[in-house]
Amino acid sequence: MPRTRGASAVVLTLAAAWLTAACGPQTADYSAIWTTPTSPTETSVEDAPDARPVSLSEYLASVGVTGEQIPLNKLTDVKVTLPRPPGWTTYTNPNFSPGTEAIARNNTYPTAMVMVFKLSGNFDVPAALAHADDDAKLSKNFTQLNYSNDDFNGFPSAMIEGSYDQPGGRVHTYNRVVIPVTGAPEFQRYLVQFTVTGMANKAAEQAPEIQQIIDGFDVSVK
Repeated sequence: MPRTRGASAVVLTLAAAWLTAACGPQTADYSAIWTTPTSPTETSVEDAPDARPVSLSEYLASVGVTGEQIPLNKLTDVKVTLPRPPGWTTYTNPNFSPGTEAIARNNTYPTAMVMVFKLSGNFDVPAALAHADDDAKLSKNFTQLNYSNDDFNGFPSAMIEGSYDQPGGRVHTYNRVVIPVTGAPEFQRYLVQFTVTGMANKAAEQAPEIQQIIDGFDVSVK
């Protein structure tokens, strides 16, 4: 299943948004950037290189960045496309934060979801993207299958794919974070998180539709 963008091929993959078989998809926790800190934390997360991985939201909060989640249909200066193959329908879950866009086949695996945050505060983009995959690495028995930090459509990005264990069995998930920025004079930054997840034991069966979604995902500035 060749990937049309980036240097590496993708099959199915892993994420900072992961799934539970009984309850459906569970989004990555970005609550750390929903609150407004008075100042960046005094101790940088980079000061403890041997500590547990630090999630992207934790890193952004530590440097004083906050975010407002925006639904895809409310975006005014960027456009995010989540393709919907035939048979895939909107998926809702009370665990999702407001504004999360999710689709699924038959209301279960495989699933795809997108979250978009309008960011406030300056930060080092490469340093932030170094934490883009840390949620995935904290997953149970995580095995990394692929990784890329190539730009996506000209925007800074990080992608990881892999597999991990959860109560319903082993899953494969693809996760991409993109940080687009609008033009002058605003130079508004956004954080886009895109995740597609399926069951490992159905990888071959689910691969064509999952690849269609991955290939059709798009981020652009209006």
